Amino acid sequence: MAQDLARQVADQVWAHFGLRLSTLDRVAHGADQHARLWLASTVDGTRYAVKLSGGGTSAGLVVTAYLADQGVPGIAAPLRIHDGRLFVDHGNHRLSVVPWVSDQRALDGPMTSAHWRAYGAVLAAVHAAPVTGELSRLLPAGGAAYPSIVAATRAMAARLRDPDAGDLVDPLFAELAGVWSAAADRLGVLTTEIERGAVDLVARPGSGVVCHGDPHLGNLLLGADGQVWLIDWDDAVLAPVECDLMFVLGGVLAFAPITAEQQKAVLAGYGTTDVDPARLAWFLAVRALDDLSDWTRQALNRDAEASDRSRAARIVRGLVSPVGLVTLADTAMRGLDRRRGTPAILHFLPGQGSQKP
Repeated sequence: MAQDLARQVADQVWAHFGLRLSTLDRVAHGADQHARLWLASTVDGTRYAVKLSGGGTSAGLVVTAYLADQGVPGIAAPLRIHDGRLFVDHGNHRLSVVPWVSDQRALDGPMTSAHWRAYGAVLAAVHAAPVTGELSRLLPAGGAAYPSIVAATRAMAARLRDPDAGDLVDPLFAELAGVWSAAADRLGVLTTEIERGAVDLVARPGSGVVCHGDPHLGNLLLGADGQVWLIDWDDAVLAPVECDLMFVLGGVLAFAPITAEQQKAVLAGYGTTDVDPARLAWFLAVRALDDLSDWTRQALNRDAEASDRSRAARIVRGLVSPVGLVTLADTAMRGLDRRRGTPAILHFLPGQGSQKP
């Protein structure tokens, strides 16, 4: 089955992109359940990332092509087929080809201070790119899916409280029910404040800019001399800058927290900006519930491989840990001064990474 798919993909790449592949090796890392990625090589040794994407939208390819044309650093532009399109339909997936720019993921390190600064500079350049009419039509609004995320969280909580017969004999179910029970207070705060905050944010919208939507270190590649590339744009959105900056200022990955010194380097690369703590906390909370409910669903999928279920359960435990996203989002929400009509703005100055209320 896997070999048949690889052969079909290679044939499509030759027919539509004009690349005769000599190797096509599956890349296993990554958390996107809706995508398959291969490292492909042509006979002359040139390497490409060949991807089948089933999630998100095709807008990510349009965005990266546009940003590359704008001269934004750290963007690998997708190849075009003969009619100018950026992908080929393959069943219910999009087949795209992008130059393979690096083997080194930021998650695997080591990241130098120059890499951290370049990370901030790439985010700043992305956010500064003019929003065209095409991007306005293609890109969804960041956070717009919050009602379904809150609903999924409540549905999972209800399932954990009232298990079916199959759940009762699943050891992972009992463990994760305990995890959710221990985090019930925090989850209650987040679900309530997400819904309340959505009303406030509509009344006080931030300017929508192009955002990657998922710029964690797993989607950052490292090069020599501090160069970085931001990859995997399937979740690109139009949103306030907080949608991306929460990955630096709030911290998202429990197993790879960003230190104060690293934050300082990112913000030195990013430059001056104003960050709204309410928007930052809101985006953190939405991401926290989305991750928690989705990884719990994967952990409880009795049809999945045991190793995949175990990995998902580890991520759930990390999310509710003292350094996990659920805890960080809860702390950010509780820290908002709701006695004031408009929350304080945090001013980040280039080279400082300091906060001035």
